[in-house]
Amino acid sequence: MKLFDVYPLFDIVPVKAEGSYIWDEKGVKYLDLYGGHAVISVGHSHPYYVKKITDQLNKIGFYSNSVKIPMQEELAQKLGELSGYTDYNLFLCNSGAEANENALKVASFHNGRKKIISFSKSFHGRTSLAVAATDDASIVAPVNQTDNIIFLPFNDEQALEAVMQQYEVCAVIVEGIQGVGGVMIPTTSFLQKIKQVCEKAGALLILDEVQSGYGRSGKFFAHQYAGIQPDIITIAKGMGNGFPVAGVLIHPSIKAKHSMLGTTFGGNYLACAAAIAVLDIIKKENLIDNALKIGTYFMEKLKGIDGIKEIRGLGLMIGVELDQPCADIRKQLLTEYKMFLGSSSNKNTIRILPALTLTKEEADLFLQAFGKVLAERLVK
Repeated sequence: MKLFDVYPLFDIVPVKAEGSYIWDEKGVKYLDLYGGHAVISVGHSHPYYVKKITDQLNKIGFYSNSVKIPMQEELAQKLGELSGYTDYNLFLCNSGAEANENALKVASFHNGRKKIISFSKSFHGRTSLAVAATDDASIVAPVNQTDNIIFLPFNDEQALEAVMQQYEVCAVIVEGIQGVGGVMIPTTSFLQKIKQVCEKAGALLILDEVQSGYGRSGKFFAHQYAGIQPDIITIAKGMGNGFPVAGVLIHPSIKAKHSMLGTTFGGNYLACAAAIAVLDIIKKENLIDNALKIGTYFMEKLKGIDGIKEIRGLGLMIGVELDQPCADIRKQLLTEYKMFLGSSSNKNTIRILPALTLTKEEADLFLQAFGKVLAERLVK
C-alpha cells in the first residue's frame, strides 16, 4: 500500500525537536518559524508538556465520554480563567475543522436557521460544512456545495449589513485573523459591526480562533482587540502543541441537550493532559506577553528590509507580502539558511508562525538571513 498523494513534500525527515528547533535524520538543525501551521505554541518537546502526557499515559490513555473525566473540568476551568471566558461552556473535539462543524451545527440548533455568512479568503477546514464555508473552490467537492453559504467581501461593513437585511441568517463565521488568506486582520469596526448586526437579527457570531487563538496575537484571542464577545469561539492548533485536540466555547445562553453533539475521541485523557500542560506553560512563562513583545520587535525590524510590500500581523502571527512570488525565497531560506516558513493563498505572502517561546536572538537569525536573500534578489 502507498500513501494517498495529496501533499507536496520537502525532502526532509525530522527526527528530533526542541524549543524552536528541529533536527533531521542527517543531523541538520533547522529554525522552525512555522510551527507546523501554528500548532507548536509552547515549543517543541517542552519538558513539562512531555512529562504531563507521559505520566497520564502511564495511568490511563483512553475511555469514552460515557464516564466522568475530571481532567475535562480542569481544562475548562483553566481555559476560562486564562481566556477571560469563565462563564462559557466547552465542548471538546479533535480538530479545527471539527470545531467549526460543531459550532455551525450548534448555531443552527439554537435558532433553527440555515444561512451562513462567511468571507472572501476565509479558511475554516476541509470537512463538509467547514469546507463549504471556506473560500477556495479547489478544495470543495460537489457533495460539499450548498446554497446555505453566502460569501461576502472581507472587512466590507455595507455588504454585510445589506445581506443581513435580505436573509434570515443563522450565523456569521469569521477568523480572528485570516491565516491561509495571508494574515489579513479584520478591522475593529468590522468585528463590532458583525456583533451589532448579529444581535439585531438574532444570528450568532462565530469567531474562528483556530489559528489566531491561544495567545498568538498578543491577547488570548485576536478578537479581544476589538472588545467584543462572540456567541461561539472555536479553538484547536496551539491548544495541544501537536496533540490533536480542539474545542468550541459556547455562550451560556445557548442551551445543551443530550445527543446534540458527540465525539469518540474528543476530550480524552491524553488530549486533556496536553491541553492543560499548554495552558500551564503559557501562564507560568508569560508567553502571551512574549508573543506581543517579540512580534512587535519582529515587525519593527522587518520595516527596515527592502523588497517588502506590506507587513501584516499581531503578536507572532505575521504575514510578509513581497512584490514577487515567495516560493523560491522560502525554498532558499530552507535549503541555505535552514529555516522553516509558511506561505498562504496569496502567493506573494510568507507566513511567520513560530512558537510563542521565540526569543529575540532567534528572530534576529531570520531577520539577517531574510535581509540577505532579498538584497541578493534586488541586485539581480
